[in-house]
Amino acid sequence: MAVLIDTLAETAGRPRHPEKAHRPDQPALRKPDWIRVKAPISAAYVETKRIVRENGLHTVCEEAGCPNIGECWEKKHATFMIMGDTCTRACAFCNVKTGLPGALNAAEPQHVVEATAKLGLAHVVVTSVDRDDLDDGGAGHFAAVIGAIRAHCPNTTIEVLTPDFLRKDGAAETVVAARPDIFNHNLETVPSKYLTVRPGARYFASIRLLQRVKEIDGGVFTKSGIMVGLGEERNEVLQVMDDLRAAGVDFLTIGQYLQPSRKHHAVIRFVPPDEFKALETIAYAKGFSLVSASPLTRSSHHAGEDFARLKAQRTAR
Repeated sequence: MAVLIDTLAETAGRPRHPEKAHRPDQPALRKPDWIRVKAPISAAYVETKRIVRENGLHTVCEEAGCPNIGECWEKKHATFMIMGDTCTRACAFCNVKTGLPGALNAAEPQHVVEATAKLGLAHVVVTSVDRDDLDDGGAGHFAAVIGAIRAHCPNTTIEVLTPDFLRKDGAAETVVAARPDIFNHNLETVPSKYLTVRPGARYFASIRLLQRVKEIDGGVFTKSGIMVGLGEERNEVLQVMDDLRAAGVDFLTIGQYLQPSRKHHAVIRFVPPDEFKALETIAYAKGFSLVSASPLTRSSHHAGEDFARLKAQRTAR
C-alpha cells in the first residue's frame, strides 16, 4: 500500500507543524488496493540521498513525504526545494515544516548545480517553500538558481514549481526573465476548498500568476496541478480546467490527495482510476497539450519525459 514516507527526523522538542499540534485528529480512510508503490531500498536510491545530503540540499520528495520517492530516486531524479525547509504558510494538506524560515543561503545555487551534475539530470525540477517574509517572495533566488544551472549545465532543461508570489509585484517577471523551460504553479484544489485547504492563498491570484507568465513570454510552457479527494465536486474540477485553459496553461496534472498525518486534512474519498481516466479525456478535449491524471500523479513525477513530449508536440506543429 502507498504510504507517505517520512525520511526526516523531527526537530528536537518542536513538531513539524506547531499550528496543527492541538487540532483534533482527523479520520484516516483505509487506502485502496490501486494505490501501491515500491519501497525505497535500491542502491541508486541510497546514492541519490547521499548526493542530496553532501550538497546540503532539501528535496520536496522527502519534505512532502512523496509516495513516488523510491521510483524517482532509483532513477536519480530528485526535485530540489530551495530557500530552506521551513514554509511561511500552513496549508492543511502539506507535510512541509511550518515556521519562521532562516536567511537565504547564497551558496545554494552552486550546490544545486553540483547536485544536478552529479545526478546527471537532463531535466531538473526546482521548487521552494513559500517565503512571504522576503520582499520578492524569493523570485530573485529562483532566478539565481536558474542562471547557475544554465551556466554550468547548459544541456539540462529547467522546470520551476513556484509559490504564488502573492502581493509580490514583479516576482513573475524576475523568474520568467531567467528563462525556465517550464513554469509550474499548482492550484492544489478547487476554489471552494481554499479556506480550509490552502487558507494563505487566493485562487484567482494563482490563476493570474499563470496567465501573467504567458503574457511575459508566450514561449514558456506553463503547468499546474490539483489534488482530488478533498471533498470537491466533479463540476468544480471541470471549472478549474476551464480557468486554467483561459489562462493559457499547457499542462495539467491531477493526483489523489494522501493525508500526511491525522492532524492534516482528511481524505474524503479515494478516487478510482477510471475517474482519473475520464478527467484526463475531458482535459484533453478542453485543449490542454498534455495531461497526467492518476492516483499517484505528482507535479514532478516523470517531469523529464513529459517535457520531452511537450517539446515534441510544439515542434510538430
